[in-house]
Amino acid sequence: MFDPSQFGAMLGSMQDSIKELEERNQQTTLTAKSGGGLVGISANGNGEVIDITIDDSLLDDKESLQILLMSAFNDLRKSVEENRQSSAMNLLGGLGGLNIFGGKPNA
Repeated sequence: MFDPSQFGAMLGSMQDSIKELEERNQQTTLTAKSGGGLVGISANGNGEVIDITIDDSLLDDKESLQILLMSAFNDLRKSVEENRQSSAMNLLGGLGGLNIFGGKPNA
């Protein structure tokens, strides 16, 4: 059965948790490398690129540099998405199985 008081408490708790999650994501650094470390790209948990490193040996080989940059960006994008999904699952799990609609929670 629907309990409005539990719903309000859950929304307040969820807003606090989301704010904490956003702050943690801002401070989280994810890094992807390609070409054995010749190219590295770092981003925060929100997906904002914060650093790129390129080995000097690649500066004369535009095609290789492009390939390695694309590879590192794609790997970083996957890492950011996995981090977001993991954070969201932790957030939902952190609600402690609060069930405002009654019944049994999904196992």
